[in-house]
Order: sequence, then structure tokens, then C-alpha cells
Amino acid sequence: MTAMDDASTQSGGGRIDHKRERVRIETERHRIEGWLTLALDGYRSRVSDVLNASERDFITLTEVTVSPLQGGASETHPYLTVARRHIVFAVSAAD
Repeated sequence: MTAMDDASTQSGGGRIDHKRERVRIETERHRIEGWLTLALDGYRSRVSDVLNASERDFITLTEVTVSPLQGGASETHPYLTVARRHIVFAVSAAD
């Protein structure tokens, strides 16, 4: 998969209105990489839209890898929800 995975059609040929983007987020203690679901276009179609949404306190990622910044074993999870206030920075992540 690429850094951006457009999900514009379903298996039945119906249209859905979202896409996924691979992102890397760092908190003070962890590096977190996973897929963020975004709107296909318009409002909330960019990572910055989701990060700056004041009505949203948490961000959910899927297919996640969590690595401690100080070293140690990485963990994988099917999904993870991160409190927005703990995010130090976020970038697009290439595979």
C-alpha cells in the first residue's frame, strides 16, 4: 500500500466517501504509526484538519505500531486511540 490509500469504492461497486493515510505520531514517550481515516474531499480530508478539530479530543488509528522513544520492544495493535493533547507532532509516513 502507499502512504495514501484511497477507498473510493466498495467491493459491491458502491461509493464510500473516505480515504486512509499512513501517519506517524510522536508523543513525549512513544512513536506511533498507523492508518488515519479521512474524508475523501472537503472538510477533514487532510491530517491537519483532524488534528486541529477542537471538538475532537481523541484520534483513532488502525493497524498500529507503537514504539517507545527510549528503546524497548514495539507493539502492534488493530487500533489505537490517542488523546490529541498528547501529540507532539504528526507526519505522513511512507511505507
